[in-house]
Amino acid sequence: MFDFGGVLMRTVDLTPRRRWEARFGLPEWSLAKLVFDNPVAKKATVGAAETADVWNFVAAELRLSDTELAELQHDFWAGDRVDSTLTDFVGQQRGHCRTAILSNAWPGVREFFHSLPELSVFETMMISAEEGVAKPAAEIYRRTLERLGVGAAQTVFVDDMEANVAAARALGMAGVVFESTEQTLTALQQWLDG
Repeated sequence: MFDFGGVLMRTVDLTPRRRWEARFGLPEWSLAKLVFDNPVAKKATVGAAETADVWNFVAAELRLSDTELAELQHDFWAGDRVDSTLTDFVGQQRGHCRTAILSNAWPGVREFFHSLPELSVFETMMISAEEGVAKPAAEIYRRTLERLGVGAAQTVFVDDMEANVAAARALGMAGVVFESTEQTLTALQQWLDG
């Protein structure tokens, strides 16, 4: 079971975001904080607001025109890449393991996930906006286990957020806090071999 943002998909080039931060005199990482940690984004994460509402909030905060907002949205995601080493590893486990993405994400992200061929190795995609509940709430982990038809003790969960991994461990799952591809693959192989 894998988190998406920060694990399977990571921002490898911060240049586009840094340009916008410099333009508005913002400190590093504050643009991501504005996008992901605003009150509308939190509602969207559990399906109580639309993705467009999140971006409209950002536009209002930065006083952007429609054209500028479209440019910002493009640039915000421009440095993101799928970790094909991780997805290749997941693909190699098919037939031996059940596989899922468990993502705190906004409405409409399923279509984006389906547009990424690397993610076809996952059997199940659990998206918080569709479920109305987000990590680290225990319920979304339980639903994912149920959908996969596996018990917690048979499952390993990978996330870049310690709190989300701790919640999985509290339910009896093994947990890996993502720090790097190599560290995660080593931990997963140890778990599989155990």
